[in-house]
Amino acid sequence: MPKQKYYVVWKGRQTGVFTSWAECEKQVKGYVGAQFKAFASETEADSAFLGKYETYEGKSATQGNWKLASVQPLLPSICVDAACNGSPGKVEFRGVNTETGAQIFQAGPYMDGTNNVGEFLAIVHALTWQSKHNLDMPIYSDSENALAWVHTGVCKTQLKHTLKNAIIFALIRSAENWLAENELPEDKILKWDTKLWGENPADFGRK
Repeated sequence: MPKQKYYVVWKGRQTGVFTSWAECEKQVKGYVGAQFKAFASETEADSAFLGKYETYEGKSATQGNWKLASVQPLLPSICVDAACNGSPGKVEFRGVNTETGAQIFQAGPYMDGTNNVGEFLAIVHALTWQSKHNLDMPIYSDSENALAWVHTGVCKTQLKHTLKNAIIFALIRSAENWLAENELPEDKILKWDTKLWGENPADFGRK
């Protein structure tokens, strides 16, 4: 079951804290200069609403929580994430240094993609990047689908192949070929525990 999120709208048709993306979307979709952001708890959302949008713009509200957790992610490591505007929509992905947040790679945006496809490509990109640099660090993703696809070596997306997303399917084929030809590092492709650690450090800071 998806975790409950709370949406703050600082600027939109109506402002306030909303408990669903559908309600938030009504206030901001098509509204020029809309200002909004998702938060993991009602307390965080209420506090943020009393503040300024600029304080939270481009930042994940819970990024960095892992540093205070009783059990922490393995370090050094790479975190990957994807962002997709719609489904299908423009998708991009990136990888960052877990500890510092420094961006290691970024790709896209590509047309007519999905978030899970972006996550899959991000994990494989991190694997190929490490291979080129003779590194062997854990890789974290918060997408269960993408993790499963990587472990089976097949991107089982239901995304339809179109002229607009031909490059995405070329990237998928390349990623699957790489997985078929290379042995995955044992216990090094891991699930980012969002509940315990907050947002993935590679999160794009969007909805």
